[in-house]
Parts: sequence; structure tokens; C-alpha cells
Amino acid sequence: MPRSTLRDHASAGHKGATNVMPNPAPAFRVAIVGAGSIARTHVDALAELAGRARLVAVAETDPTRAAEFSRRFPAPRVYGDAESLFANERLDLVHICTPPQSHAPLAVAAMRASVPALVEKPTALSLAEMNELADVQAETGTPVLTVFQHRYGAAAVRLRRLVHAGVLGRPLTATCETLWYRTDDYYDVPWRGRWEFEGGGPTMGHGIHQFDLLLSVLGPWSQVSAIAGRLSRPTDTEDVSMAVATFENGAMATVVNSVVSPRETSRLRFDFEHATVELDHLYGYSEKHWRFTPAPGHEHLADLWKADGGADIESGHLLQIQAVLDAFENGAEPGVSLDEARRTMEFAAATYASAFQGRPFSAGELTSDDPFTSSMNGGIVPWAPGKQATA
Repeated sequence: MPRSTLRDHASAGHKGATNVMPNPAPAFRVAIVGAGSIARTHVDALAELAGRARLVAVAETDPTRAAEFSRRFPAPRVYGDAESLFANERLDLVHICTPPQSHAPLAVAAMRASVPALVEKPTALSLAEMNELADVQAETGTPVLTVFQHRYGAAAVRLRRLVHAGVLGRPLTATCETLWYRTDDYYDVPWRGRWEFEGGGPTMGHGIHQFDLLLSVLGPWSQVSAIAGRLSRPTDTEDVSMAVATFENGAMATVVNSVVSPRETSRLRFDFEHATVELDHLYGYSEKHWRFTPAPGHEHLADLWKADGGADIESGHLLQIQAVLDAFENGAEPGVSLDEARRTMEFAAATYASAFQGRPFSAGELTSDDPFTSSMNGGIVPWAPGKQATA
């Protein structure tokens, strides 16, 4: 969205708002829907961009949480729901930071209000919802973006640049591991670990960040063969999944997603013809978390890998939000676009479909009438024989 198309920032009425505090209009008017813990991460990032974007309003249905949030992070206006927010504010961007089951409906509401939405992962609970978002986006011309912040760390950007330039040679093999640990108490939150609220387990809610980064480097995937199980946690969903994937460029990769691993780590490894590139971190990375190993005879590539000399900022929301604002200003397509997010979501859906049906699934195979398009579990819970999942 070029700056010339941004809505006029002139003052408007704010019926239904509370906690009114007049402030000068910023370059970009931003609002947040949802006042939970992840919203605080967004606010912290926006504070770092105070000269370019400003939080002008928050919407939260829980009055207690709204009051607590507004005390810690003062916003000019606080609304009790997103509908009131969109009816009373002129916005350039809205951050959707609510539990997953509300992501798609709120994104649709934002598009109908002509407000670009930056949605926490997962963008939606199913491919069917992703298709609906695509239809509304095409109708309104207003984009829906997904928070996949690990794409934006300096080393990941550099790696994609080197891959696209072809200097590392063909990608051959890759591994992607999200080995995290969540206690049983973690699932006391009512919407966690339930298909109808989260769409899935660690495949959808935890590992998706790592395999999205994998896909951003390796490009379109071709086929997935997977297994999944509920090994330990008190969930309806899986707590472990494992997949083997092939890619259009011939590369092969393994992907593991777990919430039962006491020594937590997030690992990616890419083996190219001329180098191995590795990342070992947990919830965010900087240069120190990467390792570059050139193949014999290609030692000169190490010079290309060296940091660009810029600020070594940990991968996170700040870098992605900054990139979104840059795109708005330059008239470029902001990321992560709905098309790219759908490719990642389709990988998750194919992982479940393969695991639950016991066969490989190819990209594009999950058509509109497939049960795994309507819900990630396809109406099947293998570890609960005779009991159909809530779709």
C-alpha cells in the first residue's frame, strides 16, 4: 500500500471509546485487537518504531484485561470489541493478537473496514478459512498479513539472497526441529490443545514458525509423508508430529514438532552443494546462533556469509513490523502475504492428512471438498477410536 493511498488521518469521532487522551496523528495509525501476552510483544515493537507508527486504540472483550493492558501500555482509546474499533477509528494497520479461533473472522472484519491486518499465527484454523480470506482480500483489495517474524532476521534474509543468487549450489537436504516443552498446566487455558480453538497442536501452534522459515528458504514443497501422536500431554490434539518432505527443486527435508522435549531447542540445517548453513536457537535468533560451513574448495563463500555490518537485532516482531511499514511507504507488497502463509498452512494440513490417513500427500491435493481442507484433523482422532473430532 503506497503512502499516497493511505486513508486521511484527520480526526474523527470516537463514539464508544473510553480513556480518551488526545495525541498528534502519527505517520501510521495502528490498533491492536486482543490484550493478552502476545499483544505486549507487539506494543514493545511499536514503541521502538515510535517515529513511524503509533498505537491509537486497543480492542479487548475482557474488561479486566483491557483495564490492566491500558494501565501498562497507555493507548488513546480502548474499545470493548473489534466492531466498535473499526466503526470509530481510521486505521492504517490493525494487529490481531487474539486466540487462534478468532483470527479469520477478525481479519475479514478488518478487510471489510479497509484496514490491513497483521495476524498472529496461525492465520486461520483451516485451509477453508484461508480460502475465504483470499476471496475477501480479492474483493476488497485490502491485504491480510501473517506474523512469521523469523523470516526477517538479518541472517535469514542473507541466506535467501545467497540461495536466490545460486552461489551455494543446489539445496540438497534440510532438517527442521522445534523441540519444545510444555507442562500439563500449560493446557489449563481452555482454548489450548483443542482442535476447534487452535486448529492443531505443535504443528500449528509451535513448530509452524520454524518450518515457515524452512519453506521461505527452500521454496515450494511437493509432497509430505508424516506421523503424529498424542504421547504425553492432556490434549485433544497431537503433542508430536514428524514429517518427511520433498521440494520442487529436488531437496529433501525432515520436520519435527514437539512439546514433550525437556531440553528445548529450535534447529534448522540446510545442506547445499557448496555449504552447510545451521541455526540453533529457541524463541529468537541473532548472528551468534548461525553457523556457516563451506564445502572443500568453496572456502571463499565464508566471506559472503559474514554479517553485513548492520545492527544485529534478534529476530522478532520489530523487524517484521518495520518491513511492513517499509513496504507500505514504498508501494511494495508487504509480507508475509496471504499466498505465502497459505503455502505454510497447506504444509501443516498435509502433515495432518498424511499422518491420519497413512499415506503421502502432494501439494495441491487437498481440494475444497476434502475433509482436511475443512479442518486440520479431517474429522479423525486416531488416538481416540470411535470418537470423532470436533471440526
